[in-house]
Amino acid sequence: MTSRKLTTKAEFLAWMDARAIPHATREHPALHTVEEAEAHRATWSEAERDGAFCKNLFLKDRKGRLFLIVTEERRNLKLNQLSKPLGCARLSFGSAELLWEVLGVRPGSVTPFALVNDHEHQVTLVLDAPMLEHARLHYHPLENTATTALSRDDFMRFLRETGHEPVILDLIVAVEARADAS
Repeated sequence: MTSRKLTTKAEFLAWMDARAIPHATREHPALHTVEEAEAHRATWSEAERDGAFCKNLFLKDRKGRLFLIVTEERRNLKLNQLSKPLGCARLSFGSAELLWEVLGVRPGSVTPFALVNDHEHQVTLVLDAPMLEHARLHYHPLENTATTALSRDDFMRFLRETGHEPVILDLIVAVEARADAS
């Protein structure tokens, strides 16, 4: 794998094509919030809206460990409750500079596809299990001006290609279990 960072949608989609990972990308205006995305998708066909649309949190713990949490866009995760289920110190958002340095994307364009740029495997990927119940998944292709859809199996293949083994757990259930145990 090359150590050069892919920073554009075109570079990333070419990377996917070179590995014969099937995907479909839909261009759209820059979308910054779940509400904007939902409103825009109202114009899409039913087939294009099939599957899980996701949000992504780039986090850093007190010890400097990095996490990328990927969940369905409407899941209500509380940042201050995630550290214990993940076995880490207090979590906070990673800076824009760190995001660019490690994943090669800007705020608003955070995506698990950016792991293609994490050549040193600095980021622990955490997938919220309910998202994986969907056969089709949707993420930004390094830029928030498009959405790329692929099958769950092809997403897992993408992760193998990048050398990232995800932690998969239902984050809400894990938080509730920790609360019940206290």
